[in-house]
Amino acid sequence: MDNHPVSCFALGHYFQVEGKLLQQQYKDHISDYNDWDQKDHAADWMLFKKNLGPRLSIDETALSNGELYTIVTNKDAKGRKGTLVAMIKGTATQNITEVLERIPQSVRNRVEEVTLDMAASMISAVRRAFPKAHTR
Repeated sequence: MDNHPVSCFALGHYFQVEGKLLQQQYKDHISDYNDWDQKDHAADWMLFKKNLGPRLSIDETALSNGELYTIVTNKDAKGRKGTLVAMIKGTATQNITEVLERIPQSVRNRVEEVTLDMAASMISAVRRAFPKAHTR
């Protein structure tokens, strides 16, 4: 489950164990979820500074129940490990900027390009967080 996209339910079925129980046991005892440094704020935002690269994309998406999230990705990772830079609940410029500014300015200055749609909140957040980056 750590290295391959298999659900607890599918794995539980294979080993004849109740999937929901396996999922709970995995979360509470096997994984490092309880020691995760972002656990306290993960419902509102997650930031993976080490995934920041020179070319980023930023866009909003609705994941469930119409809740909007802003997602920042490293384009050079091409959807593989290291792609997700940040996931932020909502699309408010202030919230996006506050999270992205947790990355040191010297690191943010290495961003050369950010691809985004024309949403005013996204443009404003990118200009504030990555002032040296070219937007497309």
